[in-house]
Amino acid sequence: MTDSTCYHCGDECGKSYVQFDDKDFCCNGCKTVYEIFTSNGLSTYYEIEGKAGTTPNEIRQKYDFLDNQEIVQKLVEFDEEGVQVVSLSIPAIHCSSCIWVLENLNKLHSAIKVSQVDFPKKTIRVTYKTEDFSLKALVLLLGSIGYEPYISLEEYNKKAKKVDRSLIYKLGVAGFAFGNVMLFSFPEYFEVEEFWLDQYKQVFRWLMFAFSLPVVFYAGQDYFISAYKGIRSKLLNIDVPIALGILTLFLRSTADIVFDLGSGFFDSLTGLVFFLLLGKFFQQKTYAYLSFERDYKSYFPIAVTRLKQNGEEENIQIYNIKVGDRILIRSHEIIPVDCILIKGNAEIDYSFVTGESEAVFKGSGEKLFAGGKQLSGVLEVKVLKSVSQSYLTQLWGNSVFSKDKASQFQTLTDSIGKRFTIAVLSIATVATIFWLIFDPSLALNVFTSVLIIACPCAIALAAPFTLGNMLRIFGKHKFYLKNTNVIERLSKIGTAIFDKTGTLTTNVKDTIHYEGMELTEEETALLKTTLRASNHPLSRSLYTILKSNAIMTLEEFQEHTGKGIEGKYKEHSIKVGSASYVGGSKSNTLTNTSVYVSADEDFKGRFVFKNTYRDGMSQIFDELSTDMELGILSGDNDGEKEQLQKVLPAKTRMLFDQKPEDKLEYIKHLQEKHKVLMVGDGLNDAGALAQSDVGLAVSENINVFSPACDGILDANRLRMLPKFIKLSKKSIRIIKMSFLLSLCYNVVGLYFAVTGQLQPVIAAILMPLSSISIVVFTTLATNYLGKDLKILES
Repeated sequence: MTDSTCYHCGDECGKSYVQFDDKDFCCNGCKTVYEIFTSNGLSTYYEIEGKAGTTPNEIRQKYDFLDNQEIVQKLVEFDEEGVQVVSLSIPAIHCSSCIWVLENLNKLHSAIKVSQVDFPKKTIRVTYKTEDFSLKALVLLLGSIGYEPYISLEEYNKKAKKVDRSLIYKLGVAGFAFGNVMLFSFPEYFEVEEFWLDQYKQVFRWLMFAFSLPVVFYAGQDYFISAYKGIRSKLLNIDVPIALGILTLFLRSTADIVFDLGSGFFDSLTGLVFFLLLGKFFQQKTYAYLSFERDYKSYFPIAVTRLKQNGEEENIQIYNIKVGDRILIRSHEIIPVDCILIKGNAEIDYSFVTGESEAVFKGSGEKLFAGGKQLSGVLEVKVLKSVSQSYLTQLWGNSVFSKDKASQFQTLTDSIGKRFTIAVLSIATVATIFWLIFDPSLALNVFTSVLIIACPCAIALAAPFTLGNMLRIFGKHKFYLKNTNVIERLSKIGTAIFDKTGTLTTNVKDTIHYEGMELTEEETALLKTTLRASNHPLSRSLYTILKSNAIMTLEEFQEHTGKGIEGKYKEHSIKVGSASYVGGSKSNTLTNTSVYVSADEDFKGRFVFKNTYRDGMSQIFDELSTDMELGILSGDNDGEKEQLQKVLPAKTRMLFDQKPEDKLEYIKHLQEKHKVLMVGDGLNDAGALAQSDVGLAVSENINVFSPACDGILDANRLRMLPKFIKLSKKSIRIIKMSFLLSLCYNVVGLYFAVTGQLQPVIAAILMPLSSISIVVFTTLATNYLGKDLKILES
């Protein structure tokens, strides 16, 4: 049994093995993990990646410090109403099976609700209930299945990133070996017969063999590992043909020197790995550059209302909030920072963080956590921590509450990559069989050359670099998208639907006049206080024009989405909203949007808004109408229907008095025929934004953060939307042109490879050059397209 391997982790069992369930394990720890998996329905783990587990360590007493609640509070991101959220570093994460296990922790313990893995950072974010469970229990659970977290308060506070230098080391080893092997190959190149044959031929050949060993088994190991995992998972990834090429070159070259058939292809082998790693290094550096360039965390377009010492209100960028500031949180606003409640009754929805939609009620002096949404009324809070943009970005991408549209959309690379790999392997096999019959001496050269020259690296690079660079360009023009997949979906849009108020209209230039019974000073003060708590664009516009400084603290505030708002103070109440909501009669002759008011259930009158539409609205619709169907969904009355019909294309569909659920159902109906784009202000449109194929929220100095959307567009850039959509389509064309360029390169290269005219070392040099040429082409092409945005913006 000394030769058996552990069923869980793959290590040698040795003499002290453990047998259980007709399987061998190297220790009781691995046996325990196997029992945990099988008893909790996670045995599929071994089907995904056999023997890919990690050996658990004895960590029982190591984490006793997590019994200290002060330390726990420093580690957790969120702690409210029996729910905690924590991010932990897991160095042992190394493959797809690790991700699968760690994202199914809820099957190992019922207290764990959600676990999300960030594979590049090797971290896991876990949401769990603290009843009969704790952070220590979570850590011990992770350790028991072989994924012991790395916890260091010093590192946590510094948030320092460890730099992975393994690629640089591998590149150095491959480069050193390649240079020396080329030097040892010179006598072969120049055919120095006397000196070479008589004295040092075998010495130099075995030295080349020795230098190739660290190249194959260290510098090139990632390609073998990736190919092996791909095959085990029944996936033909792009590393399969590369690994086959390296392995074939090494085995053939080793056979040549062992049987004295020649000097082999060690120069080609080391050159191949060196240039592959060089291309990979170039790709990594470029990715890092693009990632930095399009880092939307630093300029996320969210503003918040800060209260000055004299009581005045000002809108500031969210990243300018400082500890000690007093800020205003209105109804349906996201709390951007950890803070203390000063005034108001908090009714907080933490579903963005925890997935639980049940509201949490808080009173003055209690702590509120970032990420919660105030459901009713206005709050004054004191800031405890400065804003964390990365935390808000986590909320934006949290799979707890948003469906994964990307998983339902097949990318260009996905659809082409698999077919390409199959085609390459088929061509290599057929060509090799042909030459084995007609000229066996060329068969191996042909096989290796085909695998190397037809490597799909260029295809794999085209989409990420094109779309990544386009994300960066869009970000510079204040159009922020979640990921590259959104660009591909945006290019397929067939119908665009717009919300009206707050999206097509701006509250900066609204003209408002009042019709009806005059309001008393007390009623005006109560009206303004009630409006102060609402985030609806019409409420914000009306709030700014009312001349009353008697702001009071409401005893009760209610907001009925799509209808109106109500505020109560002492024995008085006021309602603001639609005619049916406040008890007024709607005018049949009204041609503008109106907001109706009643005080103590007595109808008073209405505020008539002469909406100011955003600059270039007519041009936006004209440009979009050439390629897609258009529509407007508005929760307001149809008072401005005639005016809109005059300026918009004749075929634009308009629906008014739409409740949020009506908008969602209408979007769902349209999706039966087309891919649908929804553009809203993120307030009453969250459902429609989430349902649509692409949901864009228009931001205008208001902290109505909507994680349901796929992108955020600065209101001043709305006129550029048709251009953004066109550039998305052109980006896909660039990718297709890159594929065509790569195909032309491969056809030419394959001709020389199949006919036996291409030496592997030449192929090894040309392949990374082709990848670099694709990157250069896509970068230049997207930057050229970006110039159109600069012209339009100016």
